[in-house]
Amino acid sequence: MYRIIKVKPLPNYRIWLKFSDGIAGEVDLSHLLGMGVFQAWKEIDFFNSAHINPETHTVEWEGGIDLCPDNLYAIVVGKEPLEVLKAGVLEEIKV
Repeated sequence: MYRIIKVKPLPNYRIWLKFSDGIAGEVDLSHLLGMGVFQAWKEIDFFNSAHINPETHTVEWEGGIDLCPDNLYAIVVGKEPLEVLKAGVLEEIKV
């Protein structure tokens, strides 16, 4: 629903995102560092290799690590993920 069109890794395990609706902002991912698949982020060059998958519009890293655009959008706009998902579904129904 929410398409990420730009991503830029920032210091301290943060990323800057821009969405197709013009919304942009930073997300702090430092709380994920070292957890499960996010162990790979301990190598800062790996974290800084974040890119957008052109098919799914997710932020991803090699090895199948990716983040849900809807959840990232919710963080950027300061809302709960479920609230953002409901709004996105309602918007799609209107179209």
